[in-house]
Amino acid sequence: MKPRHQRMVAIGAGVALIAIAAALVLNAFQGNVVFFFSPSQIAAREAPQDKTFRVGGMVEKGSLKRQADGLTVTFIVTDTAKSIPVTYTGILPDLFKEGKGVVAQGKLGPDGAFHASEVLAKHDENYMPPEAAHALSKAEAEKAAKSVTGGAR
Repeated sequence: MKPRHQRMVAIGAGVALIAIAAALVLNAFQGNVVFFFSPSQIAAREAPQDKTFRVGGMVEKGSLKRQADGLTVTFIVTDTAKSIPVTYTGILPDLFKEGKGVVAQGKLGPDGAFHASEVLAKHDENYMPPEAAHALSKAEAEKAAKSVTGGAR
């Protein structure tokens, strides 16, 4: 084989190795991506049924209930237009309170409730995750538009 052909084979093998490495890295990233959905999007069935995702909004006042085991809690997350019940077993963050912003990560159960594996609370009075803030403002705008038009669209 001529040196020219040897170089071509080496270059082809290098490109193939780079392509395989890139495919493996992209596959690893895809497995770790967690999407955000608002309660309105979940109610519209835009959220996946069998994959982990995040839901965010405000914890509805009066909705927090603790089970007898002391670790399991249920509460309702709302974006002021729609609400979704959330079940979580574990220790809640210290800043978790009714009427405050929250983001929960988990899966949607067949019962329609969101089964959270992780709950995140906002860290001060001025902060809310950008996705949750956008979902709340969008839901409030839609709610206002419906009240102006009398609920017809």
